[in-house]
Amino acid sequence: MGQFVPHVASGFVFTFLGLWHTVNTIKTHNLKGSSSFKVRFWYPLDRPLSKLKYLELVFMFSFSVIAIFRQFWEYPFVHLSFKVINLEHATMFLHLAIFSGFALYNELNQSSNLLSGVEGIFAACVFSQELFLLHFHSADHKGIEGHYHWLLQLIVFASLVSVLVVACCPTNFPAALVVSLLVVLQGCWFMNMGFMLWVPSLVPKGCSMRIIEDKMLGAVICATKEADMRARALANLQFSWILAGILIFTGFISLKYTKSENCSLKIQLSDYEQL
Repeated sequence: MGQFVPHVASGFVFTFLGLWHTVNTIKTHNLKGSSSFKVRFWYPLDRPLSKLKYLELVFMFSFSVIAIFRQFWEYPFVHLSFKVINLEHATMFLHLAIFSGFALYNELNQSSNLLSGVEGIFAACVFSQELFLLHFHSADHKGIEGHYHWLLQLIVFASLVSVLVVACCPTNFPAALVVSLLVVLQGCWFMNMGFMLWVPSLVPKGCSMRIIEDKMLGAVICATKEADMRARALANLQFSWILAGILIFTGFISLKYTKSENCSLKIQLSDYEQL
């Protein structure tokens, strides 16, 4: 994406979608139980605005289309640019648009139950193509920038494996939860990359941002090997800290819904004893 704003904007969207799926996955599992749980690749907005039931799919599809066109729009110059790197980024969003568009069409035609397995395949293709295009990226990601992208590939690879498990075992709650958490992690990592690689004041000590003709190219260069090793260690710590924060949030949500479920069960037992 090559700029601060696209990284942070895309990261915010992925984080929001991941949190939405995390909360709904835990909620659904607590309500239905392990025996009746079945994974969903999207969650409807039933309350309070039931008319916006398909908001997630519409939002996902719209965001993907806008992101595709954004790749070919050179800012601040208003003209189209069809560079290879832009085509690679646009193709990643293309597969997300295919998945969300297919899922939305199935829902509107009431055929989602029959084609849920196909939706799983399409979801797996989103991550598989993202991993493929990231690994064979035309951009020369070296040094600390390359390390950030390598950690991103780990997230996408784990997401791909989890989605394949969910597609084969749609009642597997742990795998479904892992998929949601990895989407959150990918979104947070996108935002972290935007700040650490595109904000000069946040560049690690001993490193600097490559600037040519007053333009920031986003490539962080470290002056010494020690500075490079320190920058990589900081990236690893950021990765671990972000994951820790996500796990704390997940534990809090899990305890909250478990507590609510126990309270409702106690009320039902109390009513039964009175009868």
